[in-house]
Amino acid sequence: MRDFSSVKTIVVKVGTNLLTTPSGIDESKIDDIVAQICELRKLGYNVLLVSSGAVGMGAKELGRREAVKAISLRQACAGIGQPILMSSYRASFKKRGVICAQVLLTRTDFNNRRTSVNLLNSINELLSLGVVPIFNENDVISIAEIGTAFGDNDRMSALVASHLNANLLVILTDVAGIYTGDPKKAGSGAVLLSEIDKIDAKIASYAGGKGSAFSTGGMKTKIAAAEIASRAGCISVIASGYEKDALLRIINGEALGTYVHPAERLSSRSRWILNNTHSGSISIDAGAFRAIKNNKSLLPSGVIDVSGSFEAGDVVCIKDEEGREVAKACPYFSSLDIEKMIGMRSDETEKVIGKGKKAIIFRPEDLVFLSDESE
Repeated sequence: MRDFSSVKTIVVKVGTNLLTTPSGIDESKIDDIVAQICELRKLGYNVLLVSSGAVGMGAKELGRREAVKAISLRQACAGIGQPILMSSYRASFKKRGVICAQVLLTRTDFNNRRTSVNLLNSINELLSLGVVPIFNENDVISIAEIGTAFGDNDRMSALVASHLNANLLVILTDVAGIYTGDPKKAGSGAVLLSEIDKIDAKIASYAGGKGSAFSTGGMKTKIAAAEIASRAGCISVIASGYEKDALLRIINGEALGTYVHPAERLSSRSRWILNNTHSGSISIDAGAFRAIKNNKSLLPSGVIDVSGSFEAGDVVCIKDEEGREVAKACPYFSSLDIEKMIGMRSDETEKVIGKGKKAIIFRPEDLVFLSDESE
């Protein structure tokens, strides 16, 4: 039996395929999921819902059956589909005496430290009022090309779980969990993984493609989400939403789907740095890479290149000599100032940063490695 005795807050993510039929919204499936969430609440859990489906529902309302790829059309479909989706959830929660709230997010809401704190306060207030927050990406305004989009609701659900210090992330999808191959392909020999200790390159290689014309995810994004949650000290379970009472059976410890063990929880600031969209990059030499791995600060003498435009305090990507992305950090200087200091010794930087200021690009507490292999 799996042990969820320490779980207090659960994030549930529901995929597009579960909520739609060829003709439109699947009201019975929404009602089933809501009924289970209400049962979990009666058991004392805080439950937050991340729901896909708005774009697909908007597309079907317009009579479209093919994939919606154009950004402007996806935005239009989202605008049409959001009220349809929320209307169904509201009706189902209301008949059980529960109030729900819509929370539309863009990546910017997490990237900006002030708005991310405001978001946390707002959600905690909703939970204290006994309200179930329902999250979705604000597809009407988020655009991947300018960095405001999450890209998929799997990733967003993991960021919600990380940001709100949830203990369990349940991703309900149309397959039984993570397989060693594509279970839909005859003769693939794919085996369901009941438990995963750590998300690594081998686990990531098992991922396939998207599940449907209107979904943006697939097993690849679910594995990535589980990794984000893991580094927040959050358990993940990826399971089929078609299983009867899946949520209740999971919380009761039944070995349903794939259980991904949590790693050691990073600090709130480290998680914010790790999950943030970087504004540029700093490339460092081998000596500097060894230094930061040994918990040392980055000095200008170890910098070999700066790319992009960023201000002091922005999140940037750190690259090694071979161009591999190895970490993220918050430097104390802008890209323009760092460019002027490239390769300089500390005693040479006064003409750039002024007398008496320390020429430290960032300290160990401002750095997070992207993987254990980098550490």
